Amino acid sequence: MFMALGVGAYDTALFHVVTHAFFKALLFLCAGSVIHAMSGEQDIRNMGGLRKKLPLTHLTFLIGTLAISGVPPFAGFFSKDEILAKVHGHSMIMFALLVFTSVLTAVYMFRLYFLTFYGNFRGTEQQRTHLHESPSVMTLPLIILAVLATVGGFLGMPEIFSEHHYFSKFLQPVIAFAHEHHASANFEWTMIIVSVIVLIVIIGGTYSFYVSKNTVPEPEEQKLSPVTNLVYHKYYIDELYNATITKPLDWISNKTYRWIEINIIDGVVNGVGRMVNLISSNLKNLQTGNIGFYIFSMVVGIILMFFFKLVM
Repeated sequence: MFMALGVGAYDTALFHVVTHAFFKALLFLCAGSVIHAMSGEQDIRNMGGLRKKLPLTHLTFLIGTLAISGVPPFAGFFSKDEILAKVHGHSMIMFALLVFTSVLTAVYMFRLYFLTFYGNFRGTEQQRTHLHESPSVMTLPLIILAVLATVGGFLGMPEIFSEHHYFSKFLQPVIAFAHEHHASANFEWTMIIVSVIVLIVIIGGTYSFYVSKNTVPEPEEQKLSPVTNLVYHKYYIDELYNATITKPLDWISNKTYRWIEINIIDGVVNGVGRMVNLISSNLKNLQTGNIGFYIFSMVVGIILMFFFKLVM
């Protein structure tokens, strides 16, 4: 999306926002359906073989996976193809980065799909007996989003398929389009054919690795190689951020809370409250219930009022 914005293809960026909303929302809700069926389990290493027990969730998850991977004719194919075509005319480096990330997306998504829905069940016996398809209140949104993830891309077909880009036409009144690069028909066909071939290789490779060879990622307690460990911990970006940003901010906020919040702000507020209590506890002693004392106090008050009136 941001690559498309960077090259001035604003309509293309928003088109991908729409298609992305369809298949990514679908995948998130499918994940929730799987977690519901697995009694709260979220580790795909403890799943497997769920397609028979969760047929509707499996089918919609497959549609979402195909769409996010850019498999034609699902929604992600049209928006990703359009972004690649627009970026290609501006920078080969950016284009190469997009191609690489698109390949990574397809690899990890089919890895997720096959580990979750194929192979043997790797969970507990209690989880196996609990497996069931989610209720209609959960599956109905999956069906709606699956339909949108399937046909949503036809709102913006490339010129080699149709002269009418309905989404761009819809946005014309509100978006000032920058100069966009339009890829040739030969480039479009070449990119489509190559992407389909690459996707077939990815699907076949991930199926062979995770289903045929029954490969499951190592458990967390397993000792990993340095490179695998580096990747597994996401290059320690989270740890670095925690050490340089989170912990210093936590220390500052803790000191601020202790010295300013408790000693100053709370001290002033609580001091006012204690002062009011002190004054009221002394003033209540004047309420003796003795009528003679009240009359005496009234007379003293009148005398004082006259005195101050004369003095002033």
